[in-house]
Amino acid sequence: MSTSVLERRRGAIQRPLRIGMIAPPMLPLPPPGYAGTERVITTLALGLHARGHEVTVFAPGDSDLPCEVVPVVPRALWPQGLRGNLSAYLNTSLGIAWEQSGRFDVIHSHIDTTGFAMARHCPTPVVTTLHGRLDAGGTAELIDLYEDIPLVAISDSQRRWNPDANWIATIHHGLDFRATPFRPTGGDELLLVGRVTREKGVAEAIEVARRTGRRLIIAAKVHEVAERELFDTVVQPAIEEGIVDWRGEVGTEERDELMAGALATLMLGAWPEPFGLVAIESMATGTPVIARRAGAYTETIEHGVNGFLVDDIDEAVLAVARVERLDRTALSRDARSRFSVDTMLDAYESAFRAVIEQRRERSELPTRRLASAERSRSFVGPVEADEVAAAG
Repeated sequence: MSTSVLERRRGAIQRPLRIGMIAPPMLPLPPPGYAGTERVITTLALGLHARGHEVTVFAPGDSDLPCEVVPVVPRALWPQGLRGNLSAYLNTSLGIAWEQSGRFDVIHSHIDTTGFAMARHCPTPVVTTLHGRLDAGGTAELIDLYEDIPLVAISDSQRRWNPDANWIATIHHGLDFRATPFRPTGGDELLLVGRVTREKGVAEAIEVARRTGRRLIIAAKVHEVAERELFDTVVQPAIEEGIVDWRGEVGTEERDELMAGALATLMLGAWPEPFGLVAIESMATGTPVIARRAGAYTETIEHGVNGFLVDDIDEAVLAVARVERLDRTALSRDARSRFSVDTMLDAYESAFRAVIEQRRERSELPTRRLASAERSRSFVGPVEADEVAAAG
């Protein structure tokens, strides 16, 4: 490799990047309540901006970030009561970002499969982080169709149905835990945080609370029709029975205090959780997690160290009986180190620079081939050169 190429690469490593980030238009950044994807995007935008990169976020106009925000809608959709199929708004976000793509060194898409066509055809490299499960709704088949576009998985579990896709990295989520409280001892209550949906194991958590004789605090959102139905049929009777202490959707500070004061956080849904942000948040406060042995929990939770992985309710009941044996100080320290914001930022910076360099090398390949051919012609006589040209 020539000295000039090495110097250019060293310069690229040091130069701040111009990064465009496409966020879903459903919630403002930072989000006011429960919102895993939006919290991660906010953390990335803040962290990359603080590191000196030129960050532009395509997001709702009521977002409040220190970097540039390009409004894709005047205000976030969900707080306005908009629900159901919002694909037109996602495509609006995509269109605005694509139109301005020439401003950036790299674009980071968080709108899942909606951005796949852009990732293939846009002159600017597009890195897509997939935040949802990939085994349903035709997503796995679509990834197979777009096997060339750069993808980031948030867990190894998430990517296992598409092993041949262009996975450039698996990057676990990281958060800024500087303001996260820690408690060396837990309280008596169990905790469930998230959404009132079947995949979050709401009914299972209530049954564990009933069988262990412990109160279950639920801090969760109820917006969709199915969520309301589950609340009415499963949660409300448990509230009336005195098993559930219902808090509803809470803010960040209240949620963190609930986590820090709990005996354990329950995550018993039998679905392949792509990551499970609540798990690392709970562990950062010192509170162990009792989770179903499924999805990314097998990567974030070490059985018998920072929580327990269980296969059914019987095992979950046993885990509650043994959870006080775990070292809350050690598990908090481990979570804050493994899932720190700096660890996540380092990984994304490396991924961005690798994709930019790969795109640059591909774009320069025809020029290098032409230069090589010209050098070859200079070493043959006129007759031979004509023959080479005719053969080529």
